[in-house]
Amino acid sequence: MTNRRALLMAGIALSALALTTKFGEAEKMTASGTVDYRNLSDMDWRLTADQYTILRQHGTERAGSSPLNKEKRKGTFACAGCDLPLFSSETKFESGTGWPSFYRPLANAVETKTDRSFFMARTEVHCARCVGHLGHVFDDGPQPTGLRYCMNGVALKFTPESGGAS
Repeated sequence: MTNRRALLMAGIALSALALTTKFGEAEKMTASGTVDYRNLSDMDWRLTADQYTILRQHGTERAGSSPLNKEKRKGTFACAGCDLPLFSSETKFESGTGWPSFYRPLANAVETKTDRSFFMARTEVHCARCVGHLGHVFDDGPQPTGLRYCMNGVALKFTPESGGAS
């Protein structure tokens, strides 16, 4: 038999769970451009399972797992979801974090929003065209910006400049 105290405690617990769930969500994003990337089917994305987890479900790859960490050639890093050029190799640096890091994106390539998942506030970086999750930006990077765009390598594609070597 349920008494009032048990019913009250259950109500408080459910309320706390609802509040916790709401604070754990990231803000909604909107897509820019002519294609409504929010309504593409899984087949339309043509992504690997890892790319889909990162770009569409806001996942994070394991530190040190991306071959792009060691990429030293001159070229461009683009979004793996829509091919939008995002970063120049000229702005890539070794952060020691285990993820490809850059101090500046290309103009109009990325957008940011507040990410309140994991009970903390961080600045999420996403592709300006397809709103794919790329990683986060922090204020502990090198000059001239002082920023560290810490990107998931699986969310990026590298295209070397003609000649490719540096």
